[in-house]
Amino acid sequence: ALRTIRTLQLIEREVRIREGACKLLAACSQRDQALEASKTLLTSNSRILALMTQLQRMKEAQAMLRAGRRSSDGASADERLPCAGKVAISDIRIPLMWKDSEYFKNKGELHQCAVFCLLQLGTEIHDTDLVIVDRTLTDICFDEPVIFTDVPPGFDLRVELYSSCMEEEFSMGFSTRRLSRLGSASSKKFMATLETAASCSSHSSGTGSPGGESPVLLPALSVRGPKYHLLAHASLTLCHAQNSFRTHDLTISDTEGSSFWLPLYGNMCCRLVAQPLCMTQVVMCGKLRIRDWRDVYGVLSGSDLKCYQQQDDSDSLETPLFTIPINKDTRVRATERDPALHTHSITITNQSGDETTYTIVTHTSEDTNNWMEAFWQHFYDMSQWKQCCNGLMKIEEPSPKKMTVTLKQGSLYHEMGKSIVAL
Repeated sequence: ALRTIRTLQLIEREVRIREGACKLLAACSQRDQALEASKTLLTSNSRILALMTQLQRMKEAQAMLRAGRRSSDGASADERLPCAGKVAISDIRIPLMWKDSEYFKNKGELHQCAVFCLLQLGTEIHDTDLVIVDRTLTDICFDEPVIFTDVPPGFDLRVELYSSCMEEEFSMGFSTRRLSRLGSASSKKFMATLETAASCSSHSSGTGSPGGESPVLLPALSVRGPKYHLLAHASLTLCHAQNSFRTHDLTISDTEGSSFWLPLYGNMCCRLVAQPLCMTQVVMCGKLRIRDWRDVYGVLSGSDLKCYQQQDDSDSLETPLFTIPINKDTRVRATERDPALHTHSITITNQSGDETTYTIVTHTSEDTNNWMEAFWQHFYDMSQWKQCCNGLMKIEEPSPKKMTVTLKQGSLYHEMGKSIVAL
């Protein structure tokens, strides 16, 4: 119920943004303002549709629970789940392939398009800055990093490239007053329909369709102004995450006859990195005794079990006394309780290179169980996030100021060649 309310609140927020973009678009007298307003409208529509899809899935899950079915695949409630993480995409560069007569001989009309990328991962959607593209550019560049949070390892990041022809006649939309009336009525009716559907889902028996309701459709708005069209798209998953600049295939959506068409090379270059929480947060910590040595304060995080002299040392970022490597080749095992010393032991064996075994001692069976569970969860997280746990990938924060329209020149042809060779 709380998730449903939260989703409805997010939809209502985007509906208001959508209304504001429509009013601004209707009142715009300058093309650059209209291009930004149209971009905001498209982005907001995409967010609303994604949130509505999530709302429908929650309705289906509620109906299945009422029907006595826990999930469609029959998974057990105590199934281990991997940790979430951050995913960042940056330095997007899309090379163009102009004809010789256009780029080198500078012949023909200067065809211009306004382009931007829409980046979607689940219900989290971001848009890039606008870039004005003509034959003087060899690459479309979006340098600013876009960061997604609370992402599962099975993520699918969709990158969509939209284009609007600058030469198309710019026309005004509805009057602001009329659009205000229409927008307000449409918003109230739309939200009332959503709330009714959500309320019905909590009382429906779940017969017929899984959710007991048909999906609520987003009302269309007839607003004139610059139109963006999907030019190309790509889908990026965990296997594409690398701590380097890589080349990925683009699926081109339209042909050369379209006014918004640009001569795409068919590839996109970018940096896609991921930081799972198991690599950035403390998984487990507590007092331990290293057999035949001394008491330490252990901190399990990332690819290390760091052992400090005392807890305050770990908080103040002191250098640990020593570090036990933890990776996919590490094996841990709980040993029998030592009746003479009244202690429990865990052996940690690293099988890569020269096999090394460490023995840590706990004082209670509860401590042993807690550490063993932490190790097993950590190994599971690492197995799901794969190469992202080989080392901590760096995520750069976006700059505080955001440019609205950017022009950047440069060539990626030789860089793409080196990237392909590296692969």
